Amino acid sequence: MASRYWVVSLPVQQNSSTTSLWSRLQESISRHSFDTPLYRFNIPNLRVGTLDSLLALSDDLIKSNSFIEGVCSKTRRQIEELERVSGVLSSSLTVDGVPVDSYLTRFAWDEAKYPTMSPLKEIVDGIHSQVAKIEDDLKVRVSEYNNVRSQLNAINRKQTGSLAVRDLSNLVKPADVVTSEHLTTLLAVVSKYSQKDWLSSYETLTTYVVPRSSKMLYEDNEYALYTVTLFNRDADNFKIKARERGFQIRDFEHNPETQESRKQELEKLMQDQETFRSSLLQWCYTSYGEVFSSWMHFCAVRIFAESILRYGLPPSFLSVVLAPSIKSEKKVRSILESLCDSSNSNFWKADDEGGMAGFGGDTEAHPYVSFTINLV
Repeated sequence: MASRYWVVSLPVQQNSSTTSLWSRLQESISRHSFDTPLYRFNIPNLRVGTLDSLLALSDDLIKSNSFIEGVCSKTRRQIEELERVSGVLSSSLTVDGVPVDSYLTRFAWDEAKYPTMSPLKEIVDGIHSQVAKIEDDLKVRVSEYNNVRSQLNAINRKQTGSLAVRDLSNLVKPADVVTSEHLTTLLAVVSKYSQKDWLSSYETLTTYVVPRSSKMLYEDNEYALYTVTLFNRDADNFKIKARERGFQIRDFEHNPETQESRKQELEKLMQDQETFRSSLLQWCYTSYGEVFSSWMHFCAVRIFAESILRYGLPPSFLSVVLAPSIKSEKKVRSILESLCDSSNSNFWKADDEGGMAGFGGDTEAHPYVSFTINLV
């Protein structure tokens, strides 16, 4: 599948027809650039309106195209990220069950959705509104998904972070803790480089520490977790003295109900994340198809309006889609230019001499209407 296409319209000269121009184009491409795919881009007879309305619409078309293309790209990137995170094999995107490139190269106007008798501005505004709504929905759905991810990441950090911040409930067993009327067990987080200092000093930090009561429960790359048992009445004083020596005393209460509650919360968040991710991915698949379809109808309006402004009335032009390789671009441009009026060609090329090469905003400067569609 090509990732970049040109949408082009060529003027039909007097005493000629779209059929004969199509045949000449096919013959030239086949002879001079046979590896360039070429397709008709079928545009219905749309409602022209007034010249003033077309000129006003031309300015809106440039802005709207950037917006619609941006939403299309944003949705596609979201799909790619979700597929990567889910470990899903990247699937080819579709529009109404048809691969994206096929939808473009075999484009057919949806009369039921966009009646051709509607004013062009009404069609463009309808497309813009529809895409804007999809963008708003995307923001809300991504926000919900990211919120669940953030909660889950916060819990995982507590489960797997350093001993200074992580949850200790899965590291401390009931047998490690002494709790009685007179005795209590504190948990000290000690730097790996200060363990000797801890073991040599903890018994003398305060008066009522149980000798040889400190035991290492766990260590990571930075810290070690030690217990120490002492009299209840000495606990607050011990915490102060320990902090003065650079030892962190972690608050901890062994509560089976709390542990079970945290476990259930983690399981629920994991299920919610999977549900949100699956739902968001399916929604993105569908919405990408809707946005891309809207974009192609928008491109049809755009090439129609700009062709009228470029070639005049009545509408008489051939619209096509090409996918030239980079090495063939110059040759294909030359072929397209050769099918236009030569004096008109010179006029549009002479941008340094006051010509019209800049007409149409980001529409490319050629003696025919042309703009690029990037699918990736």
